[in-house]
Amino acid sequence: MNYTEVSFPGLGITVNIDQVAFSIFGIEVYWYGLLISLGMVLCVVLGMLHSKKNKFSSDLVFDVILVSLPCAIVGARLYYVLSEWEMYSGDLIKIFDTRSGGLAVYGGVLGAFIGTLIMCKIRKIPFSAVVDFCVVYIPLGQAIGRWGNFFNQECFGTTTTLPWGMKSSEVESYLRLYFPDLDSTMAVHPTFFYEFLATITIFFILLYVRKYSKHAFESMAVYMILYGVARFFIEGLRTDSLYIGDTGIRTSQLFSAVLVVSGVIYLVVAYKKNIKRVYISEELMNKTFLDSNKKVEKVEKAVREETNQEVSVSSTTDVSSETDDNANSEDGN
Repeated sequence: MNYTEVSFPGLGITVNIDQVAFSIFGIEVYWYGLLISLGMVLCVVLGMLHSKKNKFSSDLVFDVILVSLPCAIVGARLYYVLSEWEMYSGDLIKIFDTRSGGLAVYGGVLGAFIGTLIMCKIRKIPFSAVVDFCVVYIPLGQAIGRWGNFFNQECFGTTTTLPWGMKSSEVESYLRLYFPDLDSTMAVHPTFFYEFLATITIFFILLYVRKYSKHAFESMAVYMILYGVARFFIEGLRTDSLYIGDTGIRTSQLFSAVLVVSGVIYLVVAYKKNIKRVYISEELMNKTFLDSNKKVEKVEKAVREETNQEVSVSSTTDVSSETDDNANSEDGN
């Protein structure tokens, strides 16, 4: 174990942490990946538990996860790799190592939405109905995943004198290397914790919005606005932001601003034009990936029944023919 001492001097709290949660057959399992996985599992479980009350199907929840999860991981990794291409261009194998970090939230959200949209198009399911139900769980997954950043000692902010400021040897080394003008012995903003508080709050707000919403994509628009605002200000404190080339513009701040503006514009239009929320019919909810086998079974059953009917008719015809032959034979006698 390689422990790192993390302290919050103003609060009198000191803890020892390790990036590695445990090892299985010599393979190290990192807290980062473990917490992201736990967040995903919790979102799936809650989605299934809440499905009936929200006119949704638990099978459809599973199908959405089946499609959106890999798309989210690919999107999150692709977003990060493209933003830090110099780090990976010399060793492409590193692109596939995500155990210790390197996933971007916005890339993951975008990937999940694209995957879900494709699934809805193929299955002819209303995209807005799926999004309005599922988007509620995105901030919950984010909130849990942010604790992975704590164990990696990343996603922290600039120096601060606030009582909840955080210190560690990892933070000091990072500041000395990349921000020599800052006092590396000072505590820094625990921005991972700020985002945890923001996203867990957004989760509960979205639960309320989903319950009383009357407009399509309303839950998604509220998420875009709330998370966009929170991330814009939190990103401004961070020391490890991804930038758009050499422009000095933080990628996540620009993305956040676009989300907020888009969300506000959509809500204004939705309320003005009364774009009503839609729900998925029972028939459409049954047309999911997991029901494909049921359809095949129904077809096979229909074929068997038809075959049995043909055999039955054939047998009846044969018996009738035999009876007629016997009758004719008796008449002849």
